[in-house]
Amino acid sequence: MNRDYIAWAANQALQPTSRARKTRAKPKLEVVTASPLPVGRMDLHGNAVHSRILLSIPDNEYDALRPHLEFVALPLHRRLHESADGLEYGYFLNCGLTSLVIETKDGGSVEVGIVGREGFVGVPLAAGLSLTPYRTCMQASGNGFRIKAEVLEITLNATPNLRLRLNRYAQAQGMQVAQLAACNRLHEIDQRLARWLLMCQDRIGSDLLPMTHEFFAQMLGTGRPTVSTAAAVLQRAGFIQYVRGTVKIIDRKGLQEAACECYGVIQQFDEGHPGASPTIVP
Repeated sequence: MNRDYIAWAANQALQPTSRARKTRAKPKLEVVTASPLPVGRMDLHGNAVHSRILLSIPDNEYDALRPHLEFVALPLHRRLHESADGLEYGYFLNCGLTSLVIETKDGGSVEVGIVGREGFVGVPLAAGLSLTPYRTCMQASGNGFRIKAEVLEITLNATPNLRLRLNRYAQAQGMQVAQLAACNRLHEIDQRLARWLLMCQDRIGSDLLPMTHEFFAQMLGTGRPTVSTAAAVLQRAGFIQYVRGTVKIIDRKGLQEAACECYGVIQQFDEGHPGASPTIVP
């Protein structure tokens, strides 16, 4: 079966019939990242803290860190690590979603990890390192706090609980990267897509995910026709709805059954470190 036909068939499956297009307008889904409930900690300018790691450390350690935290808006597609000289900042997310992506010289790319408010962007800094093999970008807009790399290195000497939590998170992230490497090599694209959607939902906290088929293909390291066909399978099964660059998860339990075993394994990694994000209950 040629690739043009696969792309056409997948596109047809994700579109309403011509009669439906004439009788009603396409619905538009509004994506709103879930805002965590207010908590007691704020930065020096009154911005609430929702990062699970920042909320997990003792008051004296947060007080030592607080003067160095800079609140930043993190719009969609914002790259967090730009310098060729190494990591300039580490990021504690309040909300939103960051992708860790490996890029090759020929322009190929694949996602090897995702970070939400449960984690930290820039984990090599916890070990005193400033280089990373990943490109990091926001795949769902949000906000958070950044801290200069050299300041974090000094501050960690006086904040043993923070150092412990960052080291444990780095270990969990390393296991996630290894599991996703196996997943990308061994599992079918529809299983991987289901797993990825569940992981994103766990971190965003919303049924609505702002993602296109082109973005799916880039993150999963495959062609757009292939990922379109996989999305069509999940939509026909009633697990998801796709409208104008937005995916709505309709049947989470069904999506879990469609996902590969890697989703459950990665859940265990995520739940095994302080600051872990709880899984959404269907």
